[in-house]
This record gives sequence, structure tokens and C-alpha cells, in this order.
Amino acid sequence: MKRLFLLLLIFINMETFAQQTPFELSNKKETTTYEAAISFYQDLAKAFPQQSKLFTYGSTDFGKPLHLLVLSKKGVFDPTTLRKNNKRIFLINNGIHPGEPEGIDASMMFARDLLKSNKLPEDVVICIIPVYNIDGSHNRSGTSRANQNGPVAYGFRGNSKNYDLNRDFIKTDSKNSQAFQQIFNTWQPEIFVDTHTSNGADYQYTMTLIPTQKDKLNPILSAYLTKTMVPDLYSQMKGKNYELIPYVNSINETPDAGITGYIESPRYSTGYAALHNSIGFMPETHMLKSFDKRVESTYKLLQTYVDIIVRDAKIIGENKRKADEFTAQQQDFPLDWKLNRSVYDSIEFKGYAAKYKPSEISGVDRLYYDRNEPYTKKIKYWDKFEPSLTVTKPIAYVIPKAWSKVIELLKLNNVNMQQLTADAKLDLEMYYIGDMKTATRPYEGHYQHSAVTLNPVDQKVQFYAGDYVVYVNQPNNRYIVETLEPQAIDSFFNWNFFDSVLGQKEGYSSYVFEDTAADLLKKYPDLKQKLEAEKAKNPDFAKNGRAQLDFVYKNSDYYEKTYMRYPIGRLKQDIKLNLK
Repeated sequence: MKRLFLLLLIFINMETFAQQTPFELSNKKETTTYEAAISFYQDLAKAFPQQSKLFTYGSTDFGKPLHLLVLSKKGVFDPTTLRKNNKRIFLINNGIHPGEPEGIDASMMFARDLLKSNKLPEDVVICIIPVYNIDGSHNRSGTSRANQNGPVAYGFRGNSKNYDLNRDFIKTDSKNSQAFQQIFNTWQPEIFVDTHTSNGADYQYTMTLIPTQKDKLNPILSAYLTKTMVPDLYSQMKGKNYELIPYVNSINETPDAGITGYIESPRYSTGYAALHNSIGFMPETHMLKSFDKRVESTYKLLQTYVDIIVRDAKIIGENKRKADEFTAQQQDFPLDWKLNRSVYDSIEFKGYAAKYKPSEISGVDRLYYDRNEPYTKKIKYWDKFEPSLTVTKPIAYVIPKAWSKVIELLKLNNVNMQQLTADAKLDLEMYYIGDMKTATRPYEGHYQHSAVTLNPVDQKVQFYAGDYVVYVNQPNNRYIVETLEPQAIDSFFNWNFFDSVLGQKEGYSSYVFEDTAADLLKKYPDLKQKLEAEKAKNPDFAKNGRAQLDFVYKNSDYYEKTYMRYPIGRLKQDIKLNLK
């Protein structure tokens, strides 16, 4: 009788989830709403409690937590235990741009079908964020993506504070980003996928693919990605009637002259994942293909990822372990990259003839793609990136506790930190900001800095009990270095975390300081000699009394040492510190 009851219960559960998703019920023309998606996953977790669990993390700017569905064949839902049991973690993120919703609908069907058919893999745990940009998913219309072919209605790219969340993984202006980073650093996925829809040229493919850029990824992971995983994704998706092509990043108006690889900096989801030695993918379905085909191709791609991760579970885990060990010992870290335009491959590309005809609006010739003239031909593909800026790591960074947001983000990203137990003067290398460019218009809420030049100076600097010391001997070294080195493209400095040090707080009145400066020149012959040398070198300076007075001021103890000084110090000698 007990066995019959269990069989009946299983049958009821399977029947419960024979129902279709909103996408399926709409004849594959509509995407689900946020409320329907969460309700679906809640019912799914109730129907299959032994193999699925729905978690919530943090909050979002919309006031709702992020959900995470975890599918685990053995019913283990503790990430620490799963790592001890040598299970792989595969994380799927959907709806970072809710107007690109294919992954939202595909993941619902994918999770349901795996559970219904009892086909969860043994060694791979699948984690799904149903909708990341909850805020934007509520801002529904059918017009915000003017070039897209369906669905009937969809969400908006910006969140409720109008942030593009796929630019927020370092600066973390949104609560969404905080909650995501909590998920990512709790589960520590080896493979990460962030589902999207493209813009741009027209061509025959339904799905394009952006893997983590191979040259910036850890070399151990890059070798597996380029030699095994990407070729197998291409091969298997072709067998499923959805050929892949690299994301069509055209060097000219059309793809005919060639395309380039995409270098994702840490502000983007896959660039952020690479800082943690996680292989990331950004599949981009083509905006002009029908919505049902876009969802179907995403579903089949998710299946393909799981098949490959299951097959290669052991090597993927071993590669991650080796990559983390390598990174902990790594000395030099690239901070920016440039495309080598002298190196390229020829790839087969299936496009449509690009033509021009008079615009019905302006009468001026306009571009269009003629779908009656498909073609297959070889085009150039540039995908060799080389470091354009590299830094050697210090022994440790020393961070004043006042910079609380920096401390919070480092902790959120599993960075090991210690604190000084007593006040101490430390011999450190300190950066002075020599020059930089600052945007004249805001980008994602910030007037970003770039092209930062630094003047390093060895100084004895006062730090205090409770200030933080971050040793650069960790698997998370890339996150540490690429956020704390101010010249890095997505450093905390470039995102304006430290702009207060760029303002001078004290000055002088010339008529008073004239006498002080005269006394200084008498008291310090070296300063007098330095001033005379500058006058001899620069005739304009020699004629400018105010400039000379300012020179004396800036080369004296009266000039504030903290002006333009980056507040995080670099410990270059492995000295003993009193730490807790």
C-alpha cells in the first residue's frame, strides 16, 4: 500500500507539471511575467521537493529578493557540501535585460522537463536565477525594443533606478548586484551563462555566442574553453539545427568586411565571472528571428551546456582547482587589453546581401539586408587580444576602514581580509594620481575616469587599529587587483569611489606665505637649489612669482600629503604586522 501511495504521489506531481508555461499557452508568442515565473518555480519546488529547492537572496531595488532555483539529483542543497562531494555548479542568469526574455521562458521549460523526466545529472547541480532585473520586468511594453521581432510584451532594459545591470558588477550601485554577488560567491559556479538577445546586422543564424574572451581568461581554463567546450557547443548545436556563430561585432557597417571578438571588462557579468575563474558565456539570440525559434534555440543550448558539463565534470573541476592555485601564486596581472589587428582567422559566415535603396523617410540611401539573397562565404575574424597595461601585485594592500563600500564589496566576493590590532606607521608604496581623463557626461550614473597615470612614492603612512590588510595570495587575486589598482579599466577608482581625494582641503594666503617661504629657502638649501633649477629650466616659470611661491609650498611640509593620493597603500616587503 505504501509503495502504491508513493507511485500515486509521483504520478500526481508529474501530472501537476504537465501544465504549460505562459509561453507555451500563448502559442509561443508571449513571455511570462515575473509573478507567473516565480509562482511556476514555487509550484515546481513543491512538486519535486527531493530534487529542487527555491532560495531567496538579499533584495533588489524593486524591494523583492532574488530567487534561485537549485536542481540537485541527490537532494543536497548546501553549496559547501556539494563542493566537498566534487559536484559541478552550473549557474544560469536570466532577464538581466528583461526585453531579451528568451532565457526566462526556456529555463522554466528546461527545469520542468528535467524534473518530470527524472533526468537530472548526477554530478552537476543546476542553479537558475528566474529573473534578475525584477524591476525592469515589471516595466512591460511591446515597443521599447524597436528592432525586435516579439514577444507581444516584455520588460525594459533599465531597472527601477534606470541602471543597466549588465554594467553594475563592479560599482554595485544596485541592490540587485549585491544579491547576485551573494549568489555567485555562495555557489561559486564553474560554468556561468547569462542569456541575451542581440542587436545589429541581419544574418541567417538564430544564435550567436560570446564566450569569456580566451586571452583574458586564465590560461588553464582558456585551453579547455577553446579546444574542447566551444568546438563541442558549435558541433552539437549544429546537429540540433541551430548553428552558432561568434557574436557579430562588425568592424564596418555590415559583417562582410569581418567581425571582431568581444572583450568583456569586469563591469559585465561574464567579465565579472572571469575574475573568479568561472568560464562565462553570453548567448545572444538574433532579434529578427521569431520569438519561438529564439526560445527553442536557447532551450537547446542549455541542454547542450549540461551535456558537456556532465561529460567533462571531472576535468572542469580539476581545471578550476588548478586555475585558482595558479591565480593565488600569479605575480603579474593585465589590467587592460587591445585587439591585435594583424592576426585573424577566416570563418564561414552565412549572411544576407547588404544593399542600399532610397529611404522612404529622407530619400537618402539606406542600408537593408535582402533575405532573398542569402550567401555563405569566408569572412575575417579578429580575436587576438593582448595586454596593454600590466601591474605586478604587492604583498598586500592596506585599506583604511573608512572606505566602507570597498570593504563590503571585498567581503561579498570572498576576499580574505585581516585587521590591524593597533595603530602603526607602515612603509608603503603610495600612488599619487598624476593625470586622468574624466567623462563630461555621466555613464551609468558616474563620471568615469580613464587613462589614469600614477606617480608611485615610498612613504611611511599612519594607519590605525581596525584598518584592513588584504594579502594578494588568494584565488580571488584577480578581483582584488583589478578593483584596487586605480589604473585598471573597471577599478573602484575609475568608478569614482575615491573622488574625495581629488579635492585639496587646505591652501595659503600669498601675502602671509611669502615670509614663510623665504624662511624655508634659508633653512633648507636643497629646496632653494630645487627652485633655482626649475627657474633655469623654465623661463615662463622664472617670470611668474605666484608659480614660484606655489612651487615652494608644494615642496614643503605645509602641502597636504593626502591631496591626489590614492588612499590604499601597497605593502611591498613581507614584514610582520599585528593582525587579527
